[in-house]
Amino acid sequence: MVTDKEAPSRDKLHAAVVASFEERILSGDLEIGEKMPAEAEIAKSFGISTRSVREALQILETKGLVKRRHGGRAEVVRDDIGQYLSSLGITVRSLFHRDPSHLVEVMKVRRMFEVDAARQLAAGDGDISGIEVALTEMEASVAARDFEAYAAADAAFHRALVRALGNDVMSTLYDAIYQLVIDVILVSVRVPSKPMENGLVEHRDIHAAILTGEPDKAAAALGVHIDNSTRYLMLALSRGEQPDRP
Repeated sequence: MVTDKEAPSRDKLHAAVVASFEERILSGDLEIGEKMPAEAEIAKSFGISTRSVREALQILETKGLVKRRHGGRAEVVRDDIGQYLSSLGITVRSLFHRDPSHLVEVMKVRRMFEVDAARQLAAGDGDISGIEVALTEMEASVAARDFEAYAAADAAFHRALVRALGNDVMSTLYDAIYQLVIDVILVSVRVPSKPMENGLVEHRDIHAAILTGEPDKAAAALGVHIDNSTRYLMLALSRGEQPDRP
């Protein structure tokens, strides 16, 4: 309990609550889905008014740490930026399923991440072993005519491309749209005029340019692949193909 003598100034009353619960959430002491204490309980614990508690909860909600519910206790919704972005990715995927044409926008986002990643990797900046594993899996799926396995390996190739740079922030951001990348591939490969073999050749070209240390060629090969995939995606959508429901 905070005594009157120790009580902070009015403008800092809610700050102590914010700092305390932010630390508990980020440390895992309060887990995702767990209910926060009632406002009255928090107010009593910190020796402040429920008004100050509500101000603190509003700040925590703005930070993406809790979700307030009318007539009920606030709920912890994430414990770190990765969890938040994962939740955001699921929400965005749900919205895209209402209007699949928005999947084309995913291709533009992928270009921002992947073209520069390919360029950096070709310059010798990163571990490409994950890319090679995914490429081997793509080759096996083409031989087996397994479309779903191909889509998974294709997406894994691009994920490995971004992760190979070792940039945790970039990897976390890309992971948030990873399921959307798989959705795009699954829709695109349903177009009969797009043999999986063609996609495999494009990925081999990207890999070869990275191996030979040609940044411009690697970036160009990745750009060509994105352009071709976008065209097939648009064709598939025009034919009424839909991504699987999340």
